Amino acid sequence: MKFGPVPIDAAEGAVLAHATTAGERRFRKAHRLSAEDVSLLKASGISEVVAAVLAPDDLSEDAAAEKLAAYMIHRNIEAKRAATGRVNLHAQAAGIFTVDAAMIDAINAVDPTITIATLAQHAPVEKGQMVATVKIIPFAVAFALVDAVARICAEGEIFAVNAYQPVRVGVIQTVLPGIKPSVLDKTLRVTEARLARSGSRLTTERRTPHEVSPVAEAAASLIRDNDMVVIFGASAMADFGDVVPAAIERASGTVIRAGMPVDPGNLLVLGNLGGKRIIGAPGCARSPKENSFDWVLDRLIAGLDVTARDIAGMGVGGLLMEIPTRPQPREPLPAKAEPRVETVLLAAGRSSRMSGPNKLLALFDGKPLVRRTAERAVGSKAAATIVVTGHERERVRSALSGMDVTFADNPDFAEGLSSSLKAGIAKVSGDAAGALIVLGDMPGVASADLDRLIEAFRKSEGRSVVRASHNGRRGNPVLLPRSLFAAIAHLEGDTGARHLVEAEGLDVIDVEIGEGAAVDVDTREALESAGGVLQD
Repeated sequence: MKFGPVPIDAAEGAVLAHATTAGERRFRKAHRLSAEDVSLLKASGISEVVAAVLAPDDLSEDAAAEKLAAYMIHRNIEAKRAATGRVNLHAQAAGIFTVDAAMIDAINAVDPTITIATLAQHAPVEKGQMVATVKIIPFAVAFALVDAVARICAEGEIFAVNAYQPVRVGVIQTVLPGIKPSVLDKTLRVTEARLARSGSRLTTERRTPHEVSPVAEAAASLIRDNDMVVIFGASAMADFGDVVPAAIERASGTVIRAGMPVDPGNLLVLGNLGGKRIIGAPGCARSPKENSFDWVLDRLIAGLDVTARDIAGMGVGGLLMEIPTRPQPREPLPAKAEPRVETVLLAAGRSSRMSGPNKLLALFDGKPLVRRTAERAVGSKAAATIVVTGHERERVRSALSGMDVTFADNPDFAEGLSSSLKAGIAKVSGDAAGALIVLGDMPGVASADLDRLIEAFRKSEGRSVVRASHNGRRGNPVLLPRSLFAAIAHLEGDTGARHLVEAEGLDVIDVEIGEGAAVDVDTREALESAGGVLQD
């Protein structure tokens, strides 16, 4: 591949390094120029472009990324479509991520043009979460480099999501004078919440004196009807022969490891009893904050073995927090604020295909279409609604009289959709994580549909594009993350944000909302078929 200035006469087939405008046509970065494109650029007076020229033995960035992802052997992981030289891989189930670090290192050592990044070993993941990304840095790479990576990938599984296998858990809590029942009750609630993330459940609790014999008897009884037993001691383990490890052995079990190099959680005990796992939980496991108990519990529920050697190897990265005093039960952290979403309702168009009447003022059940759409936006979980007006501005605003909306005027509405989109985005508040773009002429979209898009956006932590769909076909509305706002300011003509989404390589989540995603009323026939009555 050659990169640099390319004379326009030799640019056919070259890949643009920067977005380039020719008259009313805008070519995005990484666009491959056709003969027609070259003619347009020449007609606009452009004599050269900065571009990449691929050699016969090169693969384009997207093709290379997709091939590399296809070569990888993995479980419970889905590779998304390539965009801008990147393929993101997402978990198909909740569980624990495992990765062959040597294979990742070997791939990243092949050549700097090829990179792969993953989550940390044994990271807990949720369904749909991104676990790895393959990125091609230049616009193309040589076939030979891709083949070298293919040989590494053929050696075996590169990474996996080990799906949780829900288990039944019995709990023993020992009691000493002075321990409050409220502490024991809270421990149960915290444990149930820990188990819920994997679909597991707490079946039975036994409270016993803090003595070897009653704990051993309770453990032997509970292990028969459960997949796992957890013991919460009223007093922390002070010696390897203390109550909890001694009780496991008294019940004819085996202690695999007592003590671990993770803080908080040094005093965890792991054992086998009746062919099943039994855990002596450290005192910090009474708190919902991450500690050694989470590391062991989640891996076991995901079907991964935890050995004494595994625990001994947890020291690097095992310092989870600084503890100036011995850990005490702690309250949950404040809930994280949900990403704020604001609606941008586009109502500035000229209804040119109606040959006169403004479709947004057409009556549906006696109500102007634009008001009906705005009511559904206001009734959704969006924090605010911004209405962009232009054509027949005063009539549209009058139709929305008394509504809790903010208006954005678009004096350039005749230039097309991009001008309205820019005007609306400019009004979105600085703390909003995303803008839900709603077209004013979609009578079949309800507040509940908008809420489904917002919920999907929040689950992605405000990082993804969320798009309404019907029967697998993309439609409207669409929710754009803040990361696209700056690029929207450079849109031109009668275009929306679709090509920006593709160029930025963001994850796109399609949410099925039914026919409403595909029904607009651009023509008189479509409007009347949808139940509308035009007003002159």
